[in-house]
Amino acid sequence: MANKVLRYFPLIPRLVKMYKSSRIAEDMLWHHKERAKDGILRHPAKAKAWKDFDEQNSHFAFDPSNVRLGLASDGFNPFHVMSTTHSTWPVLLIPYNLPPWLYMKQSSIILYMIIPGEKAPGMDIGVYLQPLVKELLHLWDGVDAYDAYSKTKFKLHGVLHSTTSDFPAYANLSGWSTKGCFACPSCAKDTHSMWLDNGRKFCYIGHRRWLHKNHPFCFDDVGFDGSIKLGHAPKPCSGSDVLLQLQGSRFSNGKGKTQNVDIDEKDEEQIWKKMSIFFICHTGRIILFLITWM
Repeated sequence: MANKVLRYFPLIPRLVKMYKSSRIAEDMLWHHKERAKDGILRHPAKAKAWKDFDEQNSHFAFDPSNVRLGLASDGFNPFHVMSTTHSTWPVLLIPYNLPPWLYMKQSSIILYMIIPGEKAPGMDIGVYLQPLVKELLHLWDGVDAYDAYSKTKFKLHGVLHSTTSDFPAYANLSGWSTKGCFACPSCAKDTHSMWLDNGRKFCYIGHRRWLHKNHPFCFDDVGFDGSIKLGHAPKPCSGSDVLLQLQGSRFSNGKGKTQNVDIDEKDEEQIWKKMSIFFICHTGRIILFLITWM
């Protein structure tokens, strides 16, 4: 008898079927043909992550029919009885090619996977996401499809553009520890934190680093923590930085198991809990892009 049950619905046949509808196939080109280019952020295509990916992968960006997917996942109790031990984790995919008034509609969101169980998958969620990763790798190489709008056959490619989740689920998907003194994934080792003895928790300070150096708040030691802040804002980690931090690290799946991680003993805590299944290199690139560091 199976110990765990995973229900998932293959992605590639559904994407191919979308292009068999002339109306949907036309809408999938909206980000390229009809998007207003006025400098106002109304669609992920205007974001830096989208533009950076296009610069690094010009062969993918050449065909606007190629699909950019967003991933959203979180757990909930479907029985509305908090005393019942159960957690259901849906994994949803959003085709960002569609216009903004369509891609977040229920009819456009793709239910890819349901992870049921007594407990949340936690850091082991990558074990369940293996079918998705295999399909994304296949999509990166391309699959045969037919565009009913242009009435032509073409090679359909796809990539995971980004994820949407709360902070605990963010930790499960990325592997970054969102707790403790280095909780901020953007600041990383440059996170400014302080342990509160009475509150028995960390608080996060140093936000004045993002202000202009002549801003009056930078010199206001009384209104803040008693110090003057003239430092520079930390530079967010790039994809290469992330892989460099994880180089040589070894992790074990399964709750309660010891995880072998090459980490400096002087570090106050382990900031990486695992290597995300999405950080996959192919021909020298992270083809699923970086779900967190953009």
